Formats: sequence, C-alpha cells, structure tokens
Amino acid sequence: MEGNIIFSMQGIEKRFGATRALRGVHLTVRSHEIHAIMGENGAGKSTLMKILSGVYTPDAGEILLDGQAIRIQSPGEARALGINLIYQELSVAPNMTVAQNVFMGNVPRGRLGMVDEREMNRRTNAILTDLGARFDATDLVGTLSIAEQQQVEIARALVHDSRILIMDEPTAALSDRETEQLFRIIETLRDRGIAVLYISHRMAEVDRLARRVTVLRDGAYVGELTHDELDQKRIVQMMVGRDADDFYQHTRCTSRGAERLRVEGIAGGKVKPGSFSLYAGEVTGLAGLVGAGRTELARLIFGADQKTAGHVWVDGEKVDVREPLTAIRHGIGYVPEDRKNLGLFLHLTVLENTAINVLRHHSRAGVLNHRKLTTLTRDAIRKLNVKVSGPDGIVGGLSGGNQQKVLLARWLEIKPGVLILDEPTRGVDVGAKSEIYKIIHQLADSGVAVLCISSELPELVGICDRVMVMRDGELTGEVSDDDITQENIMAYATQANAA
Repeated sequence: MEGNIIFSMQGIEKRFGATRALRGVHLTVRSHEIHAIMGENGAGKSTLMKILSGVYTPDAGEILLDGQAIRIQSPGEARALGINLIYQELSVAPNMTVAQNVFMGNVPRGRLGMVDEREMNRRTNAILTDLGARFDATDLVGTLSIAEQQQVEIARALVHDSRILIMDEPTAALSDRETEQLFRIIETLRDRGIAVLYISHRMAEVDRLARRVTVLRDGAYVGELTHDELDQKRIVQMMVGRDADDFYQHTRCTSRGAERLRVEGIAGGKVKPGSFSLYAGEVTGLAGLVGAGRTELARLIFGADQKTAGHVWVDGEKVDVREPLTAIRHGIGYVPEDRKNLGLFLHLTVLENTAINVLRHHSRAGVLNHRKLTTLTRDAIRKLNVKVSGPDGIVGGLSGGNQQKVLLARWLEIKPGVLILDEPTRGVDVGAKSEIYKIIHQLADSGVAVLCISSELPELVGICDRVMVMRDGELTGEVSDDDITQENIMAYATQANAA
C-alpha cells in the first residue's frame, strides 16, 4: 500500500563548532512504509534522527508535517506530534514495572490526582497483547530479555500515538528468533499506517523490510532508492564512494608458512573433540549456524574456558593453556564477539585500552613510562586509522568500527603469532569493514595465523584462504580454494552433504 507523505525534511544543515555534521539533507516519510536510512558511521544518520526527534534543532532547512512547516524544539514536542525514537542503547528503567516504563512522564491520574495504576496496567497489557508480548504490565523490566525490553520501548511509543517510529540498529543484540519476532511487529505497525524509519548496517534486513532507502555520506544526502532498485553493490558504492568489489580484493594464500597453532582432540562444554592446525600467512575461517560452538571453541583455545580434553601446541611447543594470561604470553590474541562487555573498557581512554596487555613491558620499578605508552598508542591510531582526537580520547565515545580498531590495536601490541577474531565486523559500517579486512590481510602477510569466526558467509568467502565448519559442537568439514562457496559452507553447517 502506497501511503501519503506525512513528513519531509528539506535542505537540513547542522554544525557542531567547526564540524559540519549535515549539509543539504533531504528525507520524505510516508505512512504505511518502512523507510531505511543507511550510511557509514559518521554519515549523519544519528544527527538527522535527533533533529527529527527534537534532541537537536537544525541550523537551516525546512521541516514539514502534513504539509505545514513546523519547528521541533524538544523530544516532548516530537512525541506530542507522534514522533518517537528508540535508541540502540535502550532507555528503560530496570527497577520499575513495564507499565511504569511505558507511561513514564505521562501517567494516567484519577479524580484526586493520584496515579491510576489499574488504568495504567490495563492499557499497557492491551498494547502488550497487541504486540504478542509474553510478559505482563506488572513485571519488572530488569527481569526481561533485551528483545522484551525493546517491546517495552515500542509500547511506550504506541501509548504516545506514534505516527513516525525511528529504530536505530534494533537487532544489534537480538538472536535470529528474536529478530524475526521484531520484524513481524514492525510489519504490523507499518500495516496500521505508522511510518517506520529503520537505521541498519545489515543489507539483508533492509532488503527484507524497506520499501525505500535514503543513503547519506559525510553528512550529505546521496540519494534514494526504491525496493526494486535495491542492490548491495549499488548501496555500498553510494555509502562509501567506491565499488563493493574493493572489499574482497584478497589473493588467496598459495604457500602457507609454518604451523603456528595445532589443536588435537580439544573438547569442553558443548565442544566435542576436534583437531586442526593454523598456519603463518593464512586466514582461516570458522563457520557454523548460531549455537554451533564456534565461540566456545575459541574460548577453549584461549583459556577463557577450561577444556576437558585435548592439547595445544604453539610454534611446535606443547602449551598447557589454562588461563588467558598463558595464551597471551605464548602469542595468542583473542578479539571477542561482544567487544563492549568482554573486550573494551568503555570508560577508559584509547591509551589505557591499547596498552593494557603490555604495561609490564613499559614500566620500571612499578612506574609506567607514559611517554612511551603515548607514542605506541599514537602509532596504533595512525596505522589502524582510528578516528579519535588522540590517545586520551574515551573509547565509549567512539563509533563501533573505531572501537573495534582499538581492540585490534591492543592485541597487535603483543605481536601475536596467532590471532582469533570472533565476529570482527559485527555492528560496524561498510567503510570500517573494508579497513578491518585490510588489517587482517596485513597481519597474515606479516606471518600471523588468523582464525576468523563470522556469521556472514560473503565475508568468509571473500577474506579466507580456508574455512572450517562446525555443527552441534563438532568440526564437520573444511573447504579451500575454489570450493570456498556459501553453498559448500552451508552444506557442512546443516549436514546437507551427509550420506
């Protein structure tokens, strides 16, 4: 169903000091539509959405609602107009009930001015039932999953009679099942006439949901595509200004080097005994469906989890890796999938995050050589092209791609012989992906054995010299050379090639 234009932004400009965040940006929003906004981190997506939701006011340009010029000066004014923004980092109060979160700042009151909790719970439960939620208005939000907390945020928007719902990377922390449930909710909202603005880096999600896509680059409007015009290569070219084929300009390794890591019969938890080797100069992929045991295998090798069987050799030496410190001392680095909770110290500086593994090498009598640490951090920032003001920049304020580069920088400081990367490009934009791929190949060219775990099959096909596949905790197969195809990987992942 083709909806009517309910909202438009024309020639939007925004500066922050000397930085021109937006320049001449256009956006048209229709009812009954899911409209995707795409662009690299720093392209201006968040700034534009914050203008639309009343967090910022534009320096220039025109905003029209139902054909009438308006000026949105606060989030409260935006909500009153039916515009609601759901951030990637959810803004719920965990110690309050679902209903209290849904009606926060807008509670119904009885005749004596007292909060009408019965009415609040009744209306909340009606919306939750509508959304297909499996929790109650009186449940504490802190007891809910991330996906359920997201439903609380959606319910809050519906209480405010939302006409435009903005969702920023809503599936970043969701499982496949939870993502599919969210998609059904979004499509239901669309069918009721709500316009959904959907910000995502994930091409498959945009292709599944969006009727139109607006692309931004460097704060400027690049163009708009209809669903019939959607093509991954075209969108990437619009986003980064170069062809998507540049991503995977990787010549597969034809003469791998010495064995850097050998694993024999390693097992623990859900991981069944398995054996393999990693070689200098080679990027080895590890594929499998969600729950196959890929991360668990990596944690066993790194000593983050205790193995129940098996042995590990590093550069021909048998090593008893019982803890990460032992792995690090033998040149094994591990970049975890959850960089924010398991990898980075978001409240600390780039210097502190980068240097934490090598502090003992740059201290004397317990006193750190701050000058040396600053120098090595500046070198890392330059080599990895980290977009930050300097070594004292706080990591929590960086984009996902730059945070990932800081985490990579930390492990490069130990000069690893083996580097395990678990979902190294998850949650980063296409430009940062390209840079991370280049870093991976530079490491392999320098003699590092790289093990790359990824759920993105095109990524594994594009950057790996060899791909191992897991299913139900077991290594089920391996493909190399021209046999590295998505079809062959999935055959081993699903056991479709079993006799």
